[in-house]
Formats: sequence, structure tokens, C-alpha cells
Amino acid sequence: MKKIIFTDKAPAPIGPYSQAVLSGNTLYTSGQIALHPETGELVTGDIETETKQVMENMKAVLDAAEMTFENVIKSTIFISDMNDFAKINSIYGAYFNEKTAPARETVQVAKLPKNVNVEISMIAVL
Repeated sequence: MKKIIFTDKAPAPIGPYSQAVLSGNTLYTSGQIALHPETGELVTGDIETETKQVMENMKAVLDAAEMTFENVIKSTIFISDMNDFAKINSIYGAYFNEKTAPARETVQVAKLPKNVNVEISMIAVL
């Protein structure tokens, strides 16, 4: 059985998908980009600002599922430019305890939705 997770504290889906789906004790999140949840506008400026908005969006989705970043067991980071890796990693890492950080891969891709520079998805367990 699956439970759809939705919060208005994260951007509403812009297509036929859910912010997250809870199946048993496992949460599968959709990728989050730097959309401001209240305005629906992209948060731009620099890669650090964009990444922070992505992580805040993900925090809101985890909160809606009554979880935290400590519950995350796997992350996937899609970036448009591998040269931004260190800056993205610095912001991302601030949300985790390094000793219990999840497994992760980071992949450079040709293009992301709305031409953003970073998208992150996660899997978490209760």
C-alpha cells in the first residue's frame, strides 16, 4: 500500500507525479529543484542559493512524512556542471551528520527541468 505525501511548504508538483510516496516504512521523494514553495518562482543567484532552496524543499517533504535528514539512506544529485560539485556538496553536507550520511551519487546531466543547475531526490526509511 502506498501513501501520497504532500505539503504546501514545498513546491507543488508541475506534472503527473507526487512530492513523495511512502510505501511501508520507505519514503521515495521526487526530485526537488529550487522553486520557492509560496511563489512557484525559481530561486536563482548562485549555485549555493539554489542548492539551499532545494534542500529546504526536501526538508519540507521529509517533515510532511514525519522524517528528517537522519532518515535518509540514499540521495541522488543531478547537476548541470560538475565544476559546481564542491559548492553543492558544501551546502548539501550541512544538512547531514557526516558519520551517518546517506549513500549518494552525483551525476552531471545535459539539462534539468526549467534549466536549473541542481536537482536532488532521496530515499528515506522510518
